[in-house]
Amino acid sequence: MGTSAEDEQGASPREEEWPEVEKAEKLARGAALKWASGVFYRPENLEGLGHYRSRETQRNSSIQSRLKDLQQMRALMAEHVQLASVVQVLPQLFSVHEVFSHTLQLLRGQHLLEAHAEIMMLEHLRDDILSQLHLRGLSSAQATVLAYFGGLQELNESLAKQLWGIVASSLQLVREDPVLFVTAVRIIEREEKIDDTLLLDATFLPPGRPKGWRQKFYHVLQETITGSRFHTPRVDAEGPGLSRHLEALQRDIVSELRVVKDLMVQCVPAHYNILSLCAATYHQALAGHLQDLLREDLDKQALFHLLKWVLHVYHSSEMMGHPDLLPEVDVSSLGPLISPELVDQTERRYVVKLKASVLEWMQRTLKTEFEEWFWEKEPETDHQGFFQSDLPVHVIEMLNSNIEVTSSITDSLQQKVYNMALEELEAFLGRLREALVQRGKEHQQDRTIPKHYVPYLLAMLNNVLALSSSVPTLHPNSSCREVPASLRAALDRTQKKACQLLLEELLLDLQPLCVDLASRKWLSGAQLVNTMCEVIDKYAKDFSRVKKPLFKLLLMECELLVANQYLRALMQKKMVCKSKEERRQFCDRLLQDATQLRELFCSLGLDRSQQNLEAVFAVRELLCLKDTALLSLEVLGFVTKYPDVSDEHISTLLDLRGDVSKEVRHLVLEMMAQHPQALPENYQPIFSTILVPAPELPFCLRKGKCA
Repeated sequence: MGTSAEDEQGASPREEEWPEVEKAEKLARGAALKWASGVFYRPENLEGLGHYRSRETQRNSSIQSRLKDLQQMRALMAEHVQLASVVQVLPQLFSVHEVFSHTLQLLRGQHLLEAHAEIMMLEHLRDDILSQLHLRGLSSAQATVLAYFGGLQELNESLAKQLWGIVASSLQLVREDPVLFVTAVRIIEREEKIDDTLLLDATFLPPGRPKGWRQKFYHVLQETITGSRFHTPRVDAEGPGLSRHLEALQRDIVSELRVVKDLMVQCVPAHYNILSLCAATYHQALAGHLQDLLREDLDKQALFHLLKWVLHVYHSSEMMGHPDLLPEVDVSSLGPLISPELVDQTERRYVVKLKASVLEWMQRTLKTEFEEWFWEKEPETDHQGFFQSDLPVHVIEMLNSNIEVTSSITDSLQQKVYNMALEELEAFLGRLREALVQRGKEHQQDRTIPKHYVPYLLAMLNNVLALSSSVPTLHPNSSCREVPASLRAALDRTQKKACQLLLEELLLDLQPLCVDLASRKWLSGAQLVNTMCEVIDKYAKDFSRVKKPLFKLLLMECELLVANQYLRALMQKKMVCKSKEERRQFCDRLLQDATQLRELFCSLGLDRSQQNLEAVFAVRELLCLKDTALLSLEVLGFVTKYPDVSDEHISTLLDLRGDVSKEVRHLVLEMMAQHPQALPENYQPIFSTILVPAPELPFCLRKGKCA
């Protein structure tokens, strides 16, 4: 190319125009000094200094006037220099368009290094001319130069397009043939050096600079990673589909990072930190992708898979902690894939979905359970002969499996699921009670349906007991097995409801017999109490098919029911003793019945101290007392033992005797008023549950005013 523009710029403008001037000036100054030193060396010559100064001034003026005739020559010389510079680059300028065509052919043939060398030569020529114009203030001529070199833009765009295509295919190229990728990196580095050099010179920056192709390289690589794996069609929101998607991501990311570590790192300069860049890109792109996924309406299985993958699989040796990637890859410094707040939100979404699933499962299970009540056979029994069903086992196993599986995610999720499980179990018990009530109503309308109503009620009692004993095992922490109070209360209410229905069934069989209690028909013999004992004994045999604590509870409730029915019959005033003999018969019959019933319950395992029939014996003592003057004292002892007895109860019993005067009645009631009784703690009420029929009003109050 001959003398470069930089070489020409190295000389001063004076040297470029008149290189002989400075030499002549130096010779003149030297001659003048020599002459002056010779003339003024002797002191006597100093007297002619003024004459010499005047003569030299005139000579200098003459020379300066002659030099002005050379100004035109100077201008011509400057123009000559510029034309000489242009002439030097004319061959290159004339060949520019030919080089454009040749370079384009090189690019089409993927001879990228050769093409880039031509492009650099053309850019250097253009920028050299533009720089000269800039230095001489001829900026108006730059547009012509830019237009002449307009094809450079097309070449640069064509080269860049190929480079970014190569970078986008880099993961495949470094495995198959890394030469093309290495070539692209070399070109990018050439351009970076040119950018750096030009940026150091603040006087002139050519058009299109800096190109910043290294940053573009990073950007294209990151876009390629992001687009290839994470800009996919909508992922299946159901568990299996999302699981397959996550497995594919795991497999592909590990595979591609292996390629980066083993192959790509060798193809780029070390300062690219290409492995760290790619790992960070995958991490950030994956974080955004997961957030997009979480905006979908994922089912519970999908949410579970996603949480497990994010919190455990991602950092495990199966993925980013893979032995083939360590120690170079370290994503622990890049922060979590999803924030703790989003983890908590996702856990709550999972629990909501799981809750709906648990609710649906429990409703189906409850429906199936009560459908079995209408089978022609009794419920199944355990090895001890106790009635039962698979209900508690299935419920506890289902809840426990859901609690246990979340231990592989986080403690917080497991606690959330545990709390949900207890809430759903409590709600389940509420629905179970409602179903029991409904079955009880249906059975009372037709006691033949279901055929084995009592056995299934007894099985349900055993089921509730099994649930109660199994609930503590649900807690994730074996040292913390306390059952919440609300759930304990729900279990108790369910147990009591089943017991109530059983007692109602017993009552339905006893009521026809209780109609004649404490009546004159009842006085005639023991057949009535014998039949009652047979009914009670039959139910006791059924009750023995429940486990011991429940059997004892049912026996106590049964005894209380019988005692209540006896006392209630006495309060109905079906008869009033007309004589001492009749009162004696009444008391004897009452004693025989109470004794027979008491012995029956003792034989069934209920101690006398646990029986409420003692109240019947106490009532008998009031009725058989011979001296009515002692009634006040007797009643005082009675109300002390049974503080829930009322004035109406005592009045009814006094009426039943048939021999109590108004004065004695008044004394007894006044004594009760003077000695009010407070109910002791844990007292089992018996009289307060028995209503005394209101006395009949005089007929005149029903028909009109008394005359």
